Amino acid sequence: MTASPSSTHLVLIPSYNPGPGVLDTVRQARAQWTPVWVVVDGSTDGTDRLLQAEAARDPGLRVIVLPHNQGKGSAVLAGIEQAAREGFTHALTMDSDGQHPADLIPTFMAASQRDPGTMVLGKPVFGPEAPALRVNGRKVSNGWANLETLWMGVGDSLYGFRVYPIAPLAKIMRGNRFMRRFDFDPEAVVRLCWAGVRPLNIDAPVRYLSAEEGGVSHFKYLRDNTLLTWMHTRLFIGFVLRLPLLVWRRLFGSEH
Repeated sequence: MTASPSSTHLVLIPSYNPGPGVLDTVRQARAQWTPVWVVVDGSTDGTDRLLQAEAARDPGLRVIVLPHNQGKGSAVLAGIEQAAREGFTHALTMDSDGQHPADLIPTFMAASQRDPGTMVLGKPVFGPEAPALRVNGRKVSNGWANLETLWMGVGDSLYGFRVYPIAPLAKIMRGNRFMRRFDFDPEAVVRLCWAGVRPLNIDAPVRYLSAEEGGVSHFKYLRDNTLLTWMHTRLFIGFVLRLPLLVWRRLFGSEH
């Protein structure tokens, strides 16, 4: 495990009923970075106890348990608010189900440390096992996100392996009641672009694990696509209202 804890950058893993494979994810993250925090979002599968037992053996791991399921965005907000209180400035978020490449944590953190004003976004590289419906369906959300940001450079709006600057993200989330569930990742990048936070994209593989491999998916096609449609409707209205400012930034390179 890494011997030098960071005082500015932490790994933040929101977790909801991921199954026992979450321990592999956490251990892989810990092998690359210190500290790692897991926010258990009201899990009912017993993984809260597994993670707490792991944290009792590992001082570089912290587990925050929320009393009931509130959604990924809410779990991230709980984590970054606590992190801000302790002086952290950036958080790398990754899923708890083993889809994200823990070995790239140092690469993403180094990019953030070199340019702390950016958000470092993973741009997914899909394997042959990736469901075509998921791969092609995300192109719609990506197209809307790029329009809503006037093509500031969002490589992928949905991939949750990314480093956020904590202060602007927390301010944005406190200022509206959305971004609390599956809509968190795409809305976060759009609103951070509106706030002048530039995206930096780095290719990163994504794995879709089968049930036999311990894969767990909470994606519901109709429910979550309806949520994304409503989200982009709201964002498009916000985009129209902000269009003069966004055009000014694109023409003159101002981030204020």
